[in-house]
Amino acid sequence: MKYSFRNDYSSIAHKKVLERLIECQNEQNIGYGEDTHTLNAKKIIQDKIKNKSEVFFLVGGTQTNMTIIDHILKPYEAVIAASTGHINVHETGAIEGRGHKVLTCNTTDGKLNPSMVLEILNNHTDYHMVKPKMIYISNTTEVGSYYTLSELKALYKCAHDNDLYLFLDGARLASALAISDIDYPDYAKYTDVFYIGGTKNGAYLGEAVVINNKNLATEFQYSIKHNGAMLAKGFVASIPFEVLMEGNLYKEIGSLENECANYITQKLKSLGYKFYSDSKTNQIFVIVTNELANYIKKEYDFEIWNKINDNEVAIRLVTSFTTTLEISKEFIEYLKQYK
Repeated sequence: MKYSFRNDYSSIAHKKVLERLIECQNEQNIGYGEDTHTLNAKKIIQDKIKNKSEVFFLVGGTQTNMTIIDHILKPYEAVIAASTGHINVHETGAIEGRGHKVLTCNTTDGKLNPSMVLEILNNHTDYHMVKPKMIYISNTTEVGSYYTLSELKALYKCAHDNDLYLFLDGARLASALAISDIDYPDYAKYTDVFYIGGTKNGAYLGEAVVINNKNLATEFQYSIKHNGAMLAKGFVASIPFEVLMEGNLYKEIGSLENECANYITQKLKSLGYKFYSDSKTNQIFVIVTNELANYIKKEYDFEIWNKINDNEVAIRLVTSFTTTLEISKEFIEYLKQYK
């Protein structure tokens, strides 16, 4: 196999992250996130977002979503999400397993807007139903779209006008930062809680949870421990963020991912391919015949996203921190050889 476009976390980590980890290999650190690496990474993030928000480091996206939602919501409270939202589709009922219903909205682009939220609220009117209390969004979304600053502001206002919390899943935040007009301080200002994804953006593991609403940060460490998410070697999860958040590396990773994805997308369009989703970020959803999918599989890995008909499928190609323009060009040339 020449290269895998299956996801953006198949490689271990960005070279600079691994170099930093090796530098620390003979250290002895205090456990449970009380070490100097964790304190340093927190300060770097606080400086980046220009806010003294509370910062915590967890291992992966599902664990992070589950811990945050379980911490914030009461047992009878629910979270509103797009039907394509990760917590609804790809987390094996982890949210429901903690006792919280996911109320979904059908969207054409994977994004929520205030009218969708209000429709949910209008349909949950009394104590015989779960109580909507949180809005969950992803940036970038699970189908490759992204929110603009005006859209984020509108959702944040809708949330607070209706006594809801706004939680933003930043598993692919690097890609979003590189393409949208939302910058680090905006996420601190217009969400109650968000996280900076490391796993899908050059870290070997880790997500940095940023709690902007001080009331929600109270006893969050208890929830981390209760949900089995507290690492004894807490510094392992924070070391990557010392590197990724220093300077502009994190956003540069997102820019490279988007650039390579855009190159592939434009070339596919010029070759006459049709698309399942109009993504402008690092996920590409292209429709191919079953025969072509088998041909691609010989040299490049990918995920089959959806069956279109008996003869066609939508496949997902994901660019990552290891993708280069050279790899992208080689992929297109390989497609051109198909007959």
